[in-house]
Amino acid sequence: MKIFFLLLAAVSILGAQDPQYSSDGAMRLPANYREWIFLSSGLAMTYGPAGRTNAQGNPRFDNVFASPASYKSFLKTGTWPDRTILILEVRDSDSNVSINTGGHVQTGLAAIEVHVKDTARFKAGFKDGWAFFAFGKSDTAKPIPATANCYSCHEEHGSVDSTFVQFYPTLIDVAKQKGGIKP
Repeated sequence: MKIFFLLLAAVSILGAQDPQYSSDGAMRLPANYREWIFLSSGLAMTYGPAGRTNAQGNPRFDNVFASPASYKSFLKTGTWPDRTILILEVRDSDSNVSINTGGHVQTGLAAIEVHVKDTARFKAGFKDGWAFFAFGKSDTAKPIPATANCYSCHEEHGSVDSTFVQFYPTLIDVAKQKGGIKP
């Protein structure tokens, strides 16, 4: 019984790391994703509508997080396991903050986009079980249709599966050493 409560405590501390879906098929945004493994941050690297500059003309930052279990598996294999969740958090920036006299700092949340590998759920029309979700103000989102440009761009330019590991400095060498990089 003591082991059960320890496991229950560990699950509640870590939160759900597998994709969770509502009864209508919408994915639930993991509430604790900012406690996950931070892979990288970029300035003015995002693409599509979320990548545009903000109203003041400041570039946006993107922060990428991976679920801890997926990250640990990637370190062992150089590829992403099934049930992987990668979160792209897009934030506005500002340069007129406090004592800052140059450069940019991250400010408000502009968008959250999620890339999920779930081979049981995403079969027909989805390449290798990967799907994208764009979260607005809601904590649930339906999958972006598999005909959207994000799929072909990721398939063409992603270095591991359909993911941009080439932009994750802590993982690119792992993928090369383990043979996970696309030819």
